[in-house]
Amino acid sequence: MEISEAMSSPAVAVPTRTSIGETARQMDECGVGSVVLTEGGTLRGIVTDRDLTVRALARSLDADEPVGTVMTSPVITVNVTDDIHEAYRTFRRSGVRRLPVLDGHQVVGILAVDDMLLDVFQRVADLLGPVARSVLEEPPVPPSMEPPSQEP
Repeated sequence: MEISEAMSSPAVAVPTRTSIGETARQMDECGVGSVVLTEGGTLRGIVTDRDLTVRALARSLDADEPVGTVMTSPVITVNVTDDIHEAYRTFRRSGVRRLPVLDGHQVVGILAVDDMLLDVFQRVADLLGPVARSVLEEPPVPPSMEPPSQEP
């Protein structure tokens, strides 16, 4: 499976000069936990809800400060055509929870650890589906519930 099948698309993007306050409003309106920061269509950084809390709010930065002051850069990314196993490896190596997905130099989506959990749950469901169906069709009878034997 390719990363493109698991990612959220499109990624929410703002210019690096966007204010911290406006960035937080964009995240709220779009219901996302991160935004990518771009300049001229080129990825410059990423900001997460945690970054806004720890790097901006906890340091008492003004909401009018540019969000670029609290971004993470350089950004760890994956390619849209990479196999999903590459994303698993990247998450394990990097310790980040969100990866911008690139098609060339263009950001086309975000892959989050939550997206990977959905993939894992789907794979487990696919694996256990036939077993669950067979158990549900003919549930085992506990020995204490078996009818007494009729021996002559």
